Amino acid sequence: MTIGDVLSEAATQFHAAGIPTARLDAEVLLACCLGCERMEFIKSPEKTIKGDCLIRFRQMVARRLQGEPVAYITGRKAFWSFTLEVTPDVLIPRPDTEVLVEEALKICRTEGWIDPRIADIGTGSGAIALALAFQLAHAHIAATDISPNALKLAEKNARRLGLQKAMSFHCGDLLTPLDGLWDLIVSNPPYIAAQEYDALPRGVRDYEPKEALWAGENGLEFYENLVAQAPDHLKDKGWLVLEIGASQADAVRGLLEKAGCYNNIGLRCDYAGLPRVVKARAASSFRRCSRPLYFGER
Repeated sequence: MTIGDVLSEAATQFHAAGIPTARLDAEVLLACCLGCERMEFIKSPEKTIKGDCLIRFRQMVARRLQGEPVAYITGRKAFWSFTLEVTPDVLIPRPDTEVLVEEALKICRTEGWIDPRIADIGTGSGAIALALAFQLAHAHIAATDISPNALKLAEKNARRLGLQKAMSFHCGDLLTPLDGLWDLIVSNPPYIAAQEYDALPRGVRDYEPKEALWAGENGLEFYENLVAQAPDHLKDKGWLVLEIGASQADAVRGLLEKAGCYNNIGLRCDYAGLPRVVKARAASSFRRCSRPLYFGER
């Protein structure tokens, strides 16, 4: 079969299954099979595909038709200016998270930090931490995660990108594995409420790790803990920067205001105009918050 034939066949199947990115998914899967960029074969649709490659491609198509995300099938996902290895142990990086990276970089420029100490909480594949390390040549970036498998993958991505010297990796819950004070704490924590979880798209709900998505009854449990813990880990006038769900801006802002440890609370929307990032600065003379809460405590 020709490249044009197999792409049309797969795209038709994806479209019939209700997959909105039918043609793109077919092209990405075929590029993985052929070991090339999409544009290389799109320009030559008349070329034929050998038997082994065709078999592998159809196996990938079958997995996609079952709802498995393309990133898990190919084992990779583009983020920022590089490609990350991903597995079902980690959340698939989203383009919206690049807005958090942009905001963190903006803060570093505004503050004039030359060698900032940055902590990425719940690093997963390492997407946020690696993007910051890629852009900030002299930063020291600590990445934490409660999942040992996720942390191993983040380390692997760092080595593959040649960024391991700028980073350290720490296994543990939220900020508990970290020592010292930090200029900037960033996080894309779980923020899906219990009642929202079952309504997630099948590819998210059935394949991505629940612990990276689900955040209790109201979706705020990780924010509550991060907001409470962060002041004891931030330098004077350090910043906390959090990705949020589109409907959580007021709730997370309220947590920061109630804590009494922050000022300069701000909001950043993504490129679809939806609230995406909340940031706050540790007050220069804040009262230390009471003993930090840990996930599940009340």
